Amino acid sequence: MNGDSGHLGDAVPARDGVSDADADTHADADTHADAGADRGAGSAVLLVVRAGYGATVQDLGRPGLAALGVGRSGAADRGALRLANRLVGNPEGAAGIEMPLGGVELEFGRAATCALAGADCPAWVDGRPVGPRTPLAVPAGARLRIGTPDRGLRAYLAVRGGLDVPAVLGSRATDTLAGLGPQRLTAGQLLPVGTAATGWPAAEHAPRRDRPGPVVLHVVPGPRDDWFTPAALRTLCGEPYTVTADSDRVGMRLDGPVLERARGGELPSEGMVGGALQVPPSGRPILFLADHPVTGGYPVIAVVRRTDLDAAAQARPGDVLRFRLG
Repeated sequence: MNGDSGHLGDAVPARDGVSDADADTHADADTHADAGADRGAGSAVLLVVRAGYGATVQDLGRPGLAALGVGRSGAADRGALRLANRLVGNPEGAAGIEMPLGGVELEFGRAATCALAGADCPAWVDGRPVGPRTPLAVPAGARLRIGTPDRGLRAYLAVRGGLDVPAVLGSRATDTLAGLGPQRLTAGQLLPVGTAATGWPAAEHAPRRDRPGPVVLHVVPGPRDDWFTPAALRTLCGEPYTVTADSDRVGMRLDGPVLERARGGELPSEGMVGGALQVPPSGRPILFLADHPVTGGYPVIAVVRRTDLDAAAQARPGDVLRFRLG
């Protein structure tokens, strides 16, 4: 997808989330540490030691601005960000870090409470293993290193107080397609942490539900299913589709059977939503995610239900998707 230059297939990280490219940036981050200590005096600051594979700052986005040409953006797996924030006593919409395939390392300028949710990444605080979905007390000067998940794609880190980067149009989210909000994380970057949290950190004891086998996504036909043959919708809901490496926060390109059109030509541009299955001339669908375009001209054969979009956001290249009507 052309909205995000960091395609997931461009690099396959090592199991512990450290690649050669990360090692090259490690020294760069350390050279910023002293300056960061001065600039962070009087406020909690995170120093980005390793930036991972396209990690971004995300909250719950910019709803209600589509008429102005601004998409919602925000966390791709909204439930995971909400959970991480609840674990540290933040409002559910506080800004955190979204980390595709992990690979991030942070140094804490002050003691802080944080939590990980989403894809199960191994993590260490100064070399000591720590777990996901529980509040973590990180001492001042410690480093949190986040590895690569065995399954799932996007992990989320919440820090008590939330990330206090400047808001754009009411949100701190990075929209990779529109270029709104902060840039992707870079080594040496300083991330300020706010002090607005008033809730109590809380552990949640509901067991994690792993999804063995294909990811099943429920769809509603249309609005342009009439542009396709009757067999096309049956094919979509009867055959497996594989997530390709040409996928990002804008959407996932899928490989699988071609969806045959019943009519030629193209549509005038019309509104798009997250979960839309847009079908370009290749006949293979694109599933729009958090940073999808506000408008598009290819017909949409079906739309994934909003309740399934968090699961879609955790599908990684090579994973198999199954679509079901309902």
